[in-house]
Amino acid sequence: MQSEPEDQNDFETAIGQLLVERGQLDRSALERALRIRNSSNEGLDRLLPKLGLATERDVAHAIAEHLQLPLVTARSFPDEPILEDKVSPRFLRETGILPLSDDEEGLVVAMANPRNAYALDAMRLISGREVHPRVAIPAELESAIERLYVRDGAPFGQGVEEVSEWGEDSVEYDVERLKDLASEAPVIRIVNQLITKAVEARASDVHIEPFENRLRIRYRIDGILEETEAPPFRLVAAIVSRIKIIARLNIAERRLPQDGRAKLIVHGTPVDLRISTMPTMHGESVVLRILDNQAATLDFEGLGIRGQNLERYLEVLQRPHGVVLVTGPTGSGKTTTLYASLLQINDSSKKIVTVEDPIEYQLDGINQIQVKPGIGLDFANVLRSILRHDPDIILIGEIRDVETAEIAIQAALTGHLVLSTLHTNNAASAVTRLRDMGIEEYLLTSTLSGVAAQRLVRTLCRHCREEHPAPPEIVKQLDLERHAAGGRVMLHRATGCEKCNGSGYFGRTSIAEMLVITDPIRQLILRRTESMALQRAAVEAGMKTMFDDGIQKALAGITTIEEVLRVTRDV
Repeated sequence: MQSEPEDQNDFETAIGQLLVERGQLDRSALERALRIRNSSNEGLDRLLPKLGLATERDVAHAIAEHLQLPLVTARSFPDEPILEDKVSPRFLRETGILPLSDDEEGLVVAMANPRNAYALDAMRLISGREVHPRVAIPAELESAIERLYVRDGAPFGQGVEEVSEWGEDSVEYDVERLKDLASEAPVIRIVNQLITKAVEARASDVHIEPFENRLRIRYRIDGILEETEAPPFRLVAAIVSRIKIIARLNIAERRLPQDGRAKLIVHGTPVDLRISTMPTMHGESVVLRILDNQAATLDFEGLGIRGQNLERYLEVLQRPHGVVLVTGPTGSGKTTTLYASLLQINDSSKKIVTVEDPIEYQLDGINQIQVKPGIGLDFANVLRSILRHDPDIILIGEIRDVETAEIAIQAALTGHLVLSTLHTNNAASAVTRLRDMGIEEYLLTSTLSGVAAQRLVRTLCRHCREEHPAPPEIVKQLDLERHAAGGRVMLHRATGCEKCNGSGYFGRTSIAEMLVITDPIRQLILRRTESMALQRAAVEAGMKTMFDDGIQKALAGITTIEEVLRVTRDV
C-alpha cells in the first residue's frame, strides 16, 4: 500500500479516472456519481454499482490496480473458516473482511475496502500477526462470509423468517404472509443478486430447481449449465413468490405452470426476463430467460454467418416471395437469425408483420404480434388476419402444425415472403418434415426458396486460447487437410483465464449450412426423395455442411474441434 495516507476524495477520484480510462465508465457518469457522493454518506466504490454505472468487478479491479494489491476471486476463498472462534459473522460482514490464510508469514485477508484501517487493526489484534490485505469483489466476499461463518450454512438467508413447509392441499395457506415475506429486503436482495450475477456472467437462463432437501441454482452460460451457490432450501417458497410478484403471476397457484415477463435495470442496462414456473414433486421449478437487448447481436457477421453461406442466404432473402426456413434444435439461435434477416431487408417500402410466441426482441418499424392461445389468438388465426393487412413480409415464429404450414404456403403462393423456423436436424430434413405434415410436393417445389440449418458453438477466449499441432489421427479421421490451406494443420485448445472465468470459452457463434432449392433439388422433391439423398445432392451441388463450416472455424481458431463434434453429433 502507499506509504502516505491518501485523501478519500482523491482516492475515489483516482478510481473513477481509472474506470474512465479503461472505457468502463463515461466521464459524464463519473461526474454525476461524484455529485451524488458529495450529498450522500456512501463512497464511490459502493455508489457506482448501486447506480448501475459500473460493475463491482470493474470497481474492484480499479481499486486493486490503484493500490497495487492483488485481486482475489471466489476461487481463492478457503474451504473452511479461519479464526472462527475469534471473529463473528457480524464483524466480518460489517467490515467487509475475510481471512484467507494464516501462517508464520502472517494473516492474508480479502477486503472490499483495503483502506479500512479499523478492520486491519482489529484483525492484527485478534490474530497477533502481520495482516496482508487483498482486494475482493463485494458480492463474492459477502457470499463467502455467509457460507463459511454462518452456522446454518445459509449464505443468503440472514434476517429472513423461517418458512413453514406446506403441501399440495394447503392452498388456503396465508398468502398475504407469503407476500409479506417475499417483499422483505433480504428476499428481494437474494433474487436481485441471482439476476445480477447471471447478467454479469453472461448467462442466458437461470434455473431454480427445488429437490427433497436442497435448492439448486444453475446458470446457462454459452449454452452449458453451470451450478452456482444457492440460498438455503427453507427460502424456496419466498424466492419463487418474489419472482412471481416481479412477473405479475399468481403466487397462490402452485399446481399449474405459469408464464410471465418482467423488465429490470441491471448495471444501468434494461434487461427483459421471460419467466416460466412449473410444479415438480418438491416445489415449483422456475426458469428465467434473460434477454439483454443491448448485448444481442442482430447482424450476420456477429452471428458468425459469413462467406458462401451468407451469400446464398441473402440471395433467397432478396426474392419477392417464397418460404425461407431456419432450422435447428431449441436454443440454436434460429429466432436471432430471423431477426437479423428482418433488419437486413427492412425499409420504408415494405410492410413487415411477425407472429411470435414469445416476442423476444422488439424491432423498430416492424409490426410484432404475440400469440395468446388462451383466448383463441393462435398462429393460424393470427395469420389469417395478417393476410388481410396487405403485408410484404411475414415472419412466423415457428411452424408447429399442418394448419400453420398450409397458411404459410398459401401466403407464399399469393406473393408474400414468409420467414419461419422448423425443428429439424439439418437443412434437407425440413422438406421431409413439411411433407410429413401433409404439404404436397408440388406446393413445396412452388414455394420453398431455401432452408438454413444452424447450431451454436462456444467461441474460444482470445486471451488464453493456445495453438497446437493437430494430432495425425485427428487429421486423418476428420480429413482436416481438405480444409487447411497447405502446411501443418494447427488447432486451438481452451485453457481458461480470469477473462473467461476459467472455462476457456467466451461467447458463442453459429455454424450453418444453406440449402437453396434449385431445379435439380425440385426434381428430387417431386420424386419424394428421402432427406439423406437430398442432403448428398445439395453437397454435390456445392453446399457447405454445418460440419464443414465448423471445421473451418476450428482451424481459424474461433472454436474447438470438440465443440464442433458436440453440436453436430446428430447431423
